[in-house]
Amino acid sequence: MSDRFVAVLAGGLSHEREVSLRSGRRLSAALRAHGMTVAEWDADSHLLERLRAERPDAVVIALHGGEGENGAVQSVLDIVGVPYVGTDPRACRRAWDKPTAKAELDRVGLSTPDWVVLPHTTFRELGARAVLDALVARMGLPLMLKPDQGGSALGAHVVRDAGELPAAMVGCLSYGDTVLVERLVEGVEVAVAVVEDENGPRALPAVEIVPESGVYDYEARYVAGPTTYHAPARLDEGTARAVGELAVAAHRLLGLRDVSRTDAIVTPNGQAHFLEVNVSPGLTETSLLPMAFEAAGTSLGEVYAGLVERAITRASRS
Repeated sequence: MSDRFVAVLAGGLSHEREVSLRSGRRLSAALRAHGMTVAEWDADSHLLERLRAERPDAVVIALHGGEGENGAVQSVLDIVGVPYVGTDPRACRRAWDKPTAKAELDRVGLSTPDWVVLPHTTFRELGARAVLDALVARMGLPLMLKPDQGGSALGAHVVRDAGELPAAMVGCLSYGDTVLVERLVEGVEVAVAVVEDENGPRALPAVEIVPESGVYDYEARYVAGPTTYHAPARLDEGTARAVGELAVAAHRLLGLRDVSRTDAIVTPNGQAHFLEVNVSPGLTETSLLPMAFEAAGTSLGEVYAGLVERAITRASRS
């Protein structure tokens, strides 16, 4: 048991606020079960005052999207000198920007679907129709469209017919000013959690995702029922090892810390393709990270209690 005082940050002002609050409640309960005193705080104008007045031993960030993943909140915690679980601000920024993360992995020869990045201004200045026609001619179909930053598949669209492209592009741009267009790779979608301990980062068993609709969108992620999960994923030993190695490679290459989750597609020939990485994975009842913990024979509270101690020790050495 522990007498640590931990602040769990959840909520915020991103599109993912409600999911974040659910993650925060579940994480707080898990840490309390491990004997920790836990305060649940929103990331609002009172945060700095609370940090200074109550001075937690450590902070755990359960914010999804926006400031919780792009390094902003982490920068503030560094400024006030409060230890926290998770990745430092610079590495958060690299992971948050999907094209940057993909380029980093592509640079060292790790597989990721071919992509282009199109800011909203490109369509206005060059003409939307001309740009979309050139896009299809260059990349073919089907395509995956998603905001270049963000999570929970908000604004993501699969386009299998050119006639669907304009509406999908508009929907994607409603969540940001820039669209990441990927060549759609068909296969088994998996999520691989990476957790650090005294021996360094290690991959947990992959979680296989089988959405009823065929697309792992926001509803499929957070509404119980439409998606079937297999933990561990139904992969042969060699392929399971390969996706684990890919996730650890992404974690190391991008400079991530403590915990991350890599999303990937495994093609029928067993090749794993990196899609994106998350530095603040969801912890709700339908989230993938707790499923990976269970498949590894551990629990949400056990893992995060250990990460809290790592964060406190790390701060004491700096």
